[in-house]
Amino acid sequence: MLGSGFDAEDAVQETMVRAWRAGEGFEGRSSVRSWLYRIATNVCLDMLRGRQRRARPMELGPSRPPVESSLEAVLPEGSWVSPIADERVLPPEADPAEVALARDSIRLAFIAMLQHLPARQRAALILCEVLRWQAAETAELLDTSVAAVNSALQRARATMASAGTEMTADQVGTQQRDLLARFVDAFERYDIDNLVKLLHDDAVQSMPPFAMWLRGSGDIGRFMLGPGASCRGSRLIPLAANGSPAFAQYKPDGHGGYMPWALQVIEISGDRIAGIHSFLDTEHLFPAFGLSSQLPAQAGHR
Repeated sequence: MLGSGFDAEDAVQETMVRAWRAGEGFEGRSSVRSWLYRIATNVCLDMLRGRQRRARPMELGPSRPPVESSLEAVLPEGSWVSPIADERVLPPEADPAEVALARDSIRLAFIAMLQHLPARQRAALILCEVLRWQAAETAELLDTSVAAVNSALQRARATMASAGTEMTADQVGTQQRDLLARFVDAFERYDIDNLVKLLHDDAVQSMPPFAMWLRGSGDIGRFMLGPGASCRGSRLIPLAANGSPAFAQYKPDGHGGYMPWALQVIEISGDRIAGIHSFLDTEHLFPAFGLSSQLPAQAGHR
């Protein structure tokens, strides 16, 4: 809804505060679940008023060449979609189909597309398509009619379809795990020739907060051997973020250890990697993912 794991945490806290303050007035005319969702939805709608939509660098301008000067432009704070750990939002014990649907609902591309929708369309789509509420339940929560909810859903679905954004289960299987293992091996050895072979020809790479993004395996390889060459010697710690495989990247700190550098979210399509999205706000992201602020020297030896 908000496009940011940090904003979502703030929204949860505000929801709990509002629920506590309004607790004595709860008359039991609806379930506690519906009452809390109403409060949470209103919190999100309040937070979205007058706020610039979040996006991915690919939506904010053309791709850039893989040269140092492309790193000069920086996105304004809070303008990009930020990641969240799967464990914070996916149900730990649920039917595999439900988990797959929940995973797809937090993918970066899907969340970025949601930001294009008006807030109430966004709320209706999440309630009905992700949480599987009936239109009547959603109408009651949003203080509107069933007809209005169905109309909002129709417009939201059309917008999502026009952008080619669909919710489809795409779990990481044996083939994808092997691909990721080869990616880690190539990255940690900084074997860029082999790493590029794991990418789709039209793969993309982004690095918020930089506005720069790259398209094409060739440009990604040239960047890694050029301006990105300081990543040589990095170590990757496996994670899961936004329904996708992810890695915490630690770079050599010059003293034998490793320092946080980026949280990578990897997009896979078929048998190759379609996107590498490296979020550089490690000061906030690494604590949010429960990651260490430093890796000792021995952590660098596999």
